[in-house]
Amino acid sequence: MNTTAPIDTLVLMSFGGPEAPEEVVPFLKNVTAGRGIPEERLEEVGEHYYGFGGKSPINDQNKALLQALRDELERRGIDTPVIWGNRNWEPYLTDTVRAEAQAGRTRFLSIDTSAYSSYSSCRQYREDFAKTIDELSAEGTSVTIDKIRQFYNHPGYAEACAVLLREGIADFTKQVGALDAAKHRILFVTHSIPNVMQDASAVATGGYRAQHEELMTHLLDGLAESETLPAELVYCSRSGSPEVPWLEPDVNDRMTELADDGVTGVILVPIGFISDHMEVAFDLDTEAKETAAEVGFAFTRVATVGTHPLFVSGLVDLVEERTAQLRGEQTSAPVVAGSTALTPGSGACSIDCCRGRIERMTEPNWPT
Repeated sequence: MNTTAPIDTLVLMSFGGPEAPEEVVPFLKNVTAGRGIPEERLEEVGEHYYGFGGKSPINDQNKALLQALRDELERRGIDTPVIWGNRNWEPYLTDTVRAEAQAGRTRFLSIDTSAYSSYSSCRQYREDFAKTIDELSAEGTSVTIDKIRQFYNHPGYAEACAVLLREGIADFTKQVGALDAAKHRILFVTHSIPNVMQDASAVATGGYRAQHEELMTHLLDGLAESETLPAELVYCSRSGSPEVPWLEPDVNDRMTELADDGVTGVILVPIGFISDHMEVAFDLDTEAKETAAEVGFAFTRVATVGTHPLFVSGLVDLVEERTAQLRGEQTSAPVVAGSTALTPGSGACSIDCCRGRIERMTEPNWPT
C-alpha cells in the first residue's frame, strides 16, 4: 500500500562522490563550477581521495542507507519506491527524477542526508530541486519535489547518537582504565561553515551552531554520572581562504591546546555527520587521529549513525510526518524533549531561512 500519498516516490538526496581516481578532478569541478577555483587547488584537495584509492566512501554508504530505508518501508507495509539522486555526481538527481516521471510518478519527497540547518545542508538542496523542476519543465515534464525537515532533534537521530556515544565511552574507558574529568574530554565534532553561513542559518531555525549545541546538551544529559566528562563543540573540514572567518575551534588545534592544559585523552563524537564519508575518514580517522598520537592522547572516535535501526526508523517517521502534513492532517510527530529550535511542520521553510549563497565565499564547503 502507499500511505505516503500524495507522494509517488521518495528520493534519498546526497552530495555525491567519485568512484575512481580519474573521476576525482571532474567531480571537484562539478562541486566548484562557476567559482573560479584553480585546477591545481582541485588536485590538492583530490589528494584526500587518492589516499583512499580515488573513491569516496559516501556512495557505498548511501547504497546501504537506501536498502535500509527500503527494508523499513517494507516492514511497515509501505510500497512507495525509493530512488537515489546526487547533487555533484552520478546518479544525478535530475536523471533519476526524469526516469521516474517517465514511468508516471511525478510527486517526490526528498530524504536529505544532512541533519542541520544551513545554506549548504538545507537551502542548497531546495535550489537543486528547483533546478531539476525547471529542467524537466523545459522538456515538457511537470514534477514537484518536497523534503522532510532537518532531523537533528528527531528522537530517531538523537537516540541513535546516544547509543553510539555510550558505546564509544565504554571503548575509551577500556583504554584508560577509568574516566578522569581532569584528564579526559568529549569533543563533539561537526563540519565548519563560514560565519556568514552560520549567521544566515539563524534567521528562522535557531542556527546551525545552536542546533548542534542543543543535541550535544541532550546527549550529555542522558549520560550516567559515571560516564560524564567535560565536553565542547569543535569543528573540522574548513576549506576557505584564511581571510574568510569560519566556525572555530578546529578539532586539531583544540586537541593541541588541551594537551598543553594536561588533558591526556579525547572521545570524538561526529554528531555533524551521518556516515563515515571523506570528512570522517580523512579529517577525523586520519588527521585528528594523527594529532592525538602526536600529543600522546588516548583516542576514541564514536561511530556515525549510518544505518542504525533507530536512525532509519526515524527517517521513515519523518516521511510519514511530512506526507501527513501534505494531506492536511494534524501531526504530533516527536522532537527531542525540550527542543524548541525546530518543530514538526518546519519541512516547509520560510523564504528567509538560511539565506547566504555560497557564491559569497572565496572557496566552497569542500565535498564528502
